Amino acid sequence: MYHVAVHILAQRLLDHIWRQELLAAGERIGVAVSGGIDSAALLRLLLELRSEIGIVVSVVHFNHKLRGAESDADEQFAGSLARKHDLEFFSDSDDVARHAAEEKISVEAAARQLRYGFFAHLIGEGTSGAGIRIKTGDEDRGSESAAPPENRAASVSRPGLDKIVTAHTLDDQAETVLLRLIRGTGMKGLGGIHPRIAIHDDDGDVCGEIIRPLLAMRRRELQQYLKDIGQPWREDSSNAEDAFTRNRLRKLVLPLLEKEFNPAVAENLAELSEIARGEEDYWENEAAGWMGTGVHWFEPEWAPTVAPGLVQIAMSDLRFRIEQASWLVMNASVDCLWFFGEPVAVQRRIVKAIGEHAGIPLEFKHIEEILHFSAKARPSGKKLSLPLGWKIVREPDQLVFQTPDLRAVEALRDYEYELQIPGCVAISAIGTMVEARSIPADAAAEYGPDQLLDADSLTGPVRVRNWRAGDRFWPCHTKSPRKVKELLQEIHVPQPERRLWPVVLSANEIAWMRGFPVAARFHAKAERNAIVIVETPLGDKDAV
Repeated sequence: MYHVAVHILAQRLLDHIWRQELLAAGERIGVAVSGGIDSAALLRLLLELRSEIGIVVSVVHFNHKLRGAESDADEQFAGSLARKHDLEFFSDSDDVARHAAEEKISVEAAARQLRYGFFAHLIGEGTSGAGIRIKTGDEDRGSESAAPPENRAASVSRPGLDKIVTAHTLDDQAETVLLRLIRGTGMKGLGGIHPRIAIHDDDGDVCGEIIRPLLAMRRRELQQYLKDIGQPWREDSSNAEDAFTRNRLRKLVLPLLEKEFNPAVAENLAELSEIARGEEDYWENEAAGWMGTGVHWFEPEWAPTVAPGLVQIAMSDLRFRIEQASWLVMNASVDCLWFFGEPVAVQRRIVKAIGEHAGIPLEFKHIEEILHFSAKARPSGKKLSLPLGWKIVREPDQLVFQTPDLRAVEALRDYEYELQIPGCVAISAIGTMVEARSIPADAAAEYGPDQLLDADSLTGPVRVRNWRAGDRFWPCHTKSPRKVKELLQEIHVPQPERRLWPVVLSANEIAWMRGFPVAARFHAKAERNAIVIVETPLGDKDAV
């Protein structure tokens, strides 16, 4: 029996929370409220259930500053909900577009990075209040103050929330799984949005969680719930923009699949993610055991000393290269008797686990190539080249994964791919997906202006490749073209990462280069459609 009469949807949510052990009595919960259907419904549902569960509810809002007055109105709406229900209100804001430009990442990735950083700051013992604006529900909006970061810790109370609750739904889960299927993924990617994410403090201990209790509910159910209780919500205008891949998937692909193939396709995709997470948890536990038993790690012989006969580098420089390497500077060996005695599924997992542990961006095709090479190559010391300069050596009784030798400045393999506009290409050599996204003129304000290329100026075949000797680049706001080599030296890009640094060319002219403003000649024009180049890590686990 429930202690109070609650909406049928709230009863379903309560059953789900108890079954998954998502919340516990006595916990302080921050509900992330953007103002949209999902988050408004989540807040109202938890308000119905707070007495039954025994939790203390507050409202959390992050203003991304992407939609001007509309973003500010969302923040005001979230604050008014907190005041109406006498809840504590925690808010923060940042210039997401500027952060995206500075970090050379997509606006979506920048928004998530800043938002989840704010969530983590509110959780646990590490929250001092710095960088956070806090209001309680009965405060007037005009009384809010934003103390300087160095003084703010003394001017506000420590939030000390146990968990942040976000409003990801079954629809979000289905969209995520389908999007990853389209782009290409493995079992980990099929896991989609995870129901809970642990937050760690500075000592590495778990101090709280971000949880998603609505993953079993459809968005349309939440909308009907809000109508039933007379609760208004905010509409995000960016959700209607076709420039965003997820929006097109939501508006076009999923409705088509539901209408023409299976009305339960969203539920089936969500179930698939549940199965995939369970499978992945099992294999990750297995792989953790392999890393200390079947797979043996050891330093390359060149790491402690510099041997004669190679390009000599000062030991301090060598240590710097080792510290700055984007991979683990260790070799790995695998016993052949054990490895070939396992089923092919286990062999794939062993290779994949080595790649993940060492930082080698291995796609499925690489893993299959490794298995074929290992089984067919005679034990004669033959080598197979892998991404980032790694090699695998077939010895009589073992397979050895060799880390790149950082003593010598070696020419790593060049790469070059055609890049469709819009479109994306996976570049295993640098472990990233390079995507060209079309940005309508009316959405250009959401991006840093120096990120955007003029769509009409990109002519001829557009290609992405690593820079080559003699390449020159003219970033906007600079006086003249410069050698790419000099530009990379100035920003202290280490070798061999420097050798593989990506550029995008229109015809034979560099229009974009990682870490710099776009080329002057290709800079986006006002009120014209634009292109933004975005890099995301291959196998990105959770981009939502």
